[in-house]
Amino acid sequence: MKPASPRAATISPLTPHLYTPTAARPLRAKLQRLRADTRVVPHAHPWGQVALSATGVIRVTAPHGSYIVPPSRAVWIPPGVEHAVTVIEDAELLTLYMHQARSRCGPARSVAESAGWRQCRVLEVSSLLLALALQLDATPDAAGAAPARETLARERRLAALLFDELRRAAPVRLGIDLPQEKRLRRLCEAVIEAPSRHATLGAWAADAGASTRTLTRLFRSELGTSFVQWRQQVLLARAVPLAARKLPMASIAAELGYASPSAFAAMVRRSVGAPPSRFLRASAGR
Repeated sequence: MKPASPRAATISPLTPHLYTPTAARPLRAKLQRLRADTRVVPHAHPWGQVALSATGVIRVTAPHGSYIVPPSRAVWIPPGVEHAVTVIEDAELLTLYMHQARSRCGPARSVAESAGWRQCRVLEVSSLLLALALQLDATPDAAGAAPARETLARERRLAALLFDELRRAAPVRLGIDLPQEKRLRRLCEAVIEAPSRHATLGAWAADAGASTRTLTRLFRSELGTSFVQWRQQVLLARAVPLAARKLPMASIAAELGYASPSAFAAMVRRSVGAPPSRFLRASAGR
C-alpha cells in the first residue's frame, strides 16, 4: 500500500469538548486552519456534526463511506458515528456541533423527519448557509467569561436560521461506499488515497496480498458492485474538488490518470449518463 506522505501529520480531535452544544446553545461553531495531509484520528461525539470546508478540500471517512468535501458542500455526521478527517488541500475546517433533543436526529423537527438524518450524507451548502455559519461565535468555552446575553440571543437566532437552511439543503451523491471486511477495507482506502496508482484490480491485488478472484467476490458481497464501477465512483469524487478549482478538463483527466480528456469524458458518461461539464458543474456547485 502507499506509504504515508512525508508531510503527513496525525493529530487528535481538535478540542471538541470546548464547544459542547447544549439546549441553551444548540449550535456551536469551531473554525480550524489545517495543512494538507493532516489527518484527524478516528473519533466520535455524542452530538451531531456538520463539517464544512470554508476553503480547501477535506475527506471525511466513516464506517460505511468516505466523503470528499469541496467548499460548496458539507458532510452531516450523526451522533455517535466514528469518523476521521483527512485534509486534501490546505483548508479552513468549519465545524458545527448540534445539540440533539431526545428522539431527534439532525435538524429534523419530528421523529419521522429524523430517519433521513441517521446516516452520514453530503449536503449542498448555499451562500446563505455558509454566511450564517461564519457569523456564529467560534470562541471556545475555556476562553473566559460566558457570552453576554445579547451575544447568546443573536447566536440562537442564527442557529434557528441555520437549522432551516440545513433542512432545505439538498443531499448530493458524493459518497464512496466502504466495506467492513478488513482486507478489502485496506485496499479501498489505498485506492481512495491514490486512485491513479493502478488501473486494474489485478495490480491492486498484488499490493494487497490477495487473489483477484477473492477481491472480486468481496466487492460483490460487501459492496454489491464490481471493482471497476466502484473505482469510477472514487475518480468522480476526486474530480469534484479539481473542478471546484476551475481546472480545465484536460488537467483533471491527466490528474486522474487518463490518457486523454475524451477517455475521461467517456467514463463520466458511462457512470452518470451526463457529460463531464454538466456533472462537475452541478457537483462542485459552480
